[in-house]
Amino acid sequence: MIELSDVHKSFGKVEVLKGITASVDKGEVVCIIGPSGSGKSTILRCINGLESYDRGTISIEGLRVNRDARSIVAIRTQVSMVFQRFNLFPHRTALDNVIEGPLYVKKEPRAAALERGRALLAQVGLADKADVHPPQLSGGQQQRVAIARALAMQPKAILFDEPTSALDPELVGDVLGVMRKLADDGMTMVVVTHEIGFARDVADRVLFIDGGVIVEQGPAKAVLNQPQHPRTQDFLRRVLHPL
Repeated sequence: MIELSDVHKSFGKVEVLKGITASVDKGEVVCIIGPSGSGKSTILRCINGLESYDRGTISIEGLRVNRDARSIVAIRTQVSMVFQRFNLFPHRTALDNVIEGPLYVKKEPRAAALERGRALLAQVGLADKADVHPPQLSGGQQQRVAIARALAMQPKAILFDEPTSALDPELVGDVLGVMRKLADDGMTMVVVTHEIGFARDVADRVLFIDGGVIVEQGPAKAVLNQPQHPRTQDFLRRVLHPL
């Protein structure tokens, strides 16, 4: 469904992606792990058209991701993104945030958007928060609103950029629970995460990125329980057994 072939990306003189080739099948959950600054989030931003890439190709169901307006709109109606910092409009209610895309991007009738928006808030456990503004919600609740907003576009896939890293530890479980349910329901997901337990339990495959290249990839349990590359072994040891 999502194909990346020899993707390169530089910021100034710094080459962040150095030839990424990977694919994601329909209904698959792929987790991307690696140290900070390794290029994980840049991969997602290139897939969703938030960043241009310098060389190679990215396509979604055969449609090449380019930076022209028509391509970006087409991509974002198929692939939604959930950000680390929620990116909700603080002056709009939770429900208004959820229906923004369907109303203004997909031009849906307001009544239909409202009905589905309320159903999606209920799906993520926030039926009673529809009329609340984001600043009055906890971080975990805001992230669940962001997931409902992503689902409102009826996407074929969702990209998650470290969705729990800005949350207090006790709030992480609620967000991961929603994501587990999406995976169980067959949603195609690409997840940049430091939650190794989630990746082991939920992901079909794991990519370990370091220095802008894929160092190791394979079935989640194989990579995470028996990593073959010394760099992967060192990273997991540091993450799972910090001093």
